[in-house]
Amino acid sequence: MQILIVDDDEAQRGLLAGFLKKKGHSVDTAESGMVALEKTKTTGYDLAIMDLKMPELDGIETMSRLKDIDPTTYFIILTGYGTVENAVRAMKLGAYDFLGKPVNLDELEIRINRVQEEQRTRQELQILKAAVEEKFKPESFIAESPKMKEILALIPRIAKSDTTVMILGESGTGKELVARLLHQAGPRREKHFVAISCAALPETLLESELFGYERGAFTGADRRKIGKFEIAHQGTLFLDEIGDLPVTTQVKLLRVLQEFSFERLGGNAPVKVDVRLVTATNQDLKRRIGAGLFRDDLFYRLNVISLNLPPLRERKEDIKPLAEFFLKQVNERSAKKLSGFSRDALNLLVRYPWPGNIRELENIVERAAVLCLGEIIDTRDLPLQASDRAGLSTGALADVEKAHIEKILNETGGNLSRAAERLGIHRNTLRLKIREYGLKKEDA
Repeated sequence: MQILIVDDDEAQRGLLAGFLKKKGHSVDTAESGMVALEKTKTTGYDLAIMDLKMPELDGIETMSRLKDIDPTTYFIILTGYGTVENAVRAMKLGAYDFLGKPVNLDELEIRINRVQEEQRTRQELQILKAAVEEKFKPESFIAESPKMKEILALIPRIAKSDTTVMILGESGTGKELVARLLHQAGPRREKHFVAISCAALPETLLESELFGYERGAFTGADRRKIGKFEIAHQGTLFLDEIGDLPVTTQVKLLRVLQEFSFERLGGNAPVKVDVRLVTATNQDLKRRIGAGLFRDDLFYRLNVISLNLPPLRERKEDIKPLAEFFLKQVNERSAKKLSGFSRDALNLLVRYPWPGNIRELENIVERAAVLCLGEIIDTRDLPLQASDRAGLSTGALADVEKAHIEKILNETGGNLSRAAERLGIHRNTLRLKIREYGLKKEDA
C-alpha cells in the first residue's frame, strides 16, 4: 500500500514511517499540508495519515484539497485533541477513520488493514461492473420467433417488481441473458448484477462465495471476504443451476429470503441485504423434490414467476439472425471480415437440431469462421460431419441428436467434460441426454 504521512512533528513522522515500512508498505512523508498537496500532484496514495492540527492548513482542509486531486485516497486523521466534535467533523467530511494521539501502533495497523479490505472490495466491484457491461449487450437478445417475442414482451412487466423469478430451459438457451434483461429493465439497473453457478463449485466454496467469510473463519482465510449477496445489495443476484444447490445451502438461502439477512462464515453479526433474486435451472425441480434433493418450501419461494425458454430447435426463426450476430462478433474480434453465409449453409443450420442450443450455435459459427477460406461461409466450412448432414435430410430430429451426441462421446473417449464442451451444453444436460437415448459412455 502507498501511504502518505502528513504531520508537522518530525519525530512522529519518523516513528510512523519506520513502523509502516517494516510492515511492508511504501511510505512517503510531508511536514505540512502544502507539501502534501504538491506531492499528491505527482504521486497517487492509497492512504493518507495526517495530523488534524497543523500550521497553514489543518488536517481537515488538507484532506478536502487532496480529495479534489485524487478522490480514491482514504484518510485516517490523527489528533491530540480527540473530541467527539472533531471526530464527527472529520468523518462527515470524508475521513475513513479517526485515531487519537499518542498513536497506538497496533490499533493503527488494524485500521490500515480495514482500509485495505475495503479497497479490495471496491476494486472487485469495479472489475465486476466492467465485466458485466462488457458481456451484456441487449442487442444480442434475438427474438424473431413467436415464443421468444412473447417472453420479450413479458420482461418489462416482470422487471418492475422485486418478485423472485425462475427461468426454465435447457442449457444454452440464454437463461442468463434473460436474467440480465430483467435487471436492465427494472429499477435496480444502476446497481450490480451478480451471477454465480450453483453447479460450478463444491458446497464449502459455494457458501463462502454466496455469503462471504470473516478473517480466521478457516485455514487460509487471512482477510474478510465479501460474498455475492453483499456485492449484489440493492441489485440483482442470479443463481444459475439452482437445482444443484446443496440441501444445507438451500436452508440458508431460504432464511435469507425470509429475513433479508445472513451471517458470513465464521461470523455472528447479521448482514442486512436487499436483493432481487433470479434463478435458473434445466432440471425438473418437482422430481428432485420428490427425491428429497430440493426443498419444496424453497421451490415455492423461488418459483413465484416462471419463464420457460424454448430450445433453439423450437425457435428456428431465430437461427439465421443469431448466426449472423455471432459472425459479426467474430469479425469484430479478428482480422477476418466474412460477409455472411451461403443459402445452403443457412439451410443446414436451420435444419440441424442443436442439442447444445445457442451456445453450440455460437461455437459452430466461430469454428466455421476459422475454417472458412473464402469471404462467405458455406456448408463445407461448417464443422458438421457427414452423419449430421445425412441425418438432416432423412432422419427424425431425435435420431440426429442421438447420433451426434454418440459421435462426440466416441471422439472424446467418453469424457463427459470434453464432450459437453464440444456440444456446448452443461455436463448435467449431457447426462440427461445419455440417459434419455440409452447411450453408454466409457469413463475416461
